[in-house]
Amino acid sequence: MSSQNQTMEIRSSQDQPKFVPAGTGRALFGPGTRMTFLITGEETGGAFFMSESLIAPGGGPPPHVHSREDESFYLQQGTLVIRVGDQVLNASAGDFVYLPRGIAHSFRNVSNETARLLSVSTPAGLEHYFEEVFLPADDIADTAGIPQIDDAMIARVIQASPKYGLELSLPTPRTAE
Repeated sequence: MSSQNQTMEIRSSQDQPKFVPAGTGRALFGPGTRMTFLITGEETGGAFFMSESLIAPGGGPPPHVHSREDESFYLQQGTLVIRVGDQVLNASAGDFVYLPRGIAHSFRNVSNETARLLSVSTPAGLEHYFEEVFLPADDIADTAGIPQIDDAMIARVIQASPKYGLELSLPTPRTAE
C-alpha cells in the first residue's frame, strides 16, 4: 500500500468532499415526512447537519423548541404554514426561514402537493435524534407510505427529546373507547 493510500485511510470524513446524487442518501420516515441525510456532523466536524425533507400534505412536526441548535429552512417546492412564536409565516417555493434556538416553532404542509424542504441544523447533532425516533425509509421513494404519528412514535419522541435538548408539544395519545 502506498503512503498516499495510507494517508487517505486515516483522514477523517470531515476532510473529504462529499457528493450526494439526487435521489440517494440515507433516508428516514417520520410523521408525514421523508427525510434524506445530505451531510452529517460526523462529516462536517460537528459544524452542521443538512437534510432534504419531503413533507406530505398535512405533514409537519408539532410545536417544539431546540435548546442546542439553530435551524434554517429553504423551501424548494410546495406551501408551508410556519409558526414561529406568535407569528404565522406563509412560505412558498423559494422562501427561506432562519429559526434561532430557543424559539417555539412548527410547520405544516397546507397544500395538496408534497413540499420539498432543505434544512440545516447548526451545530450538528440533531441527526442522531432523527435516527433514534424516525423509521428507515428503505426503498420507498415518495411520501405515499409515510407513517403518521402513532403511539409507538410518541413513545420514542418522549424518550429521545430530552437527550437532544428538545421540548415538544405532542398530541395526546389515543385511548380505547
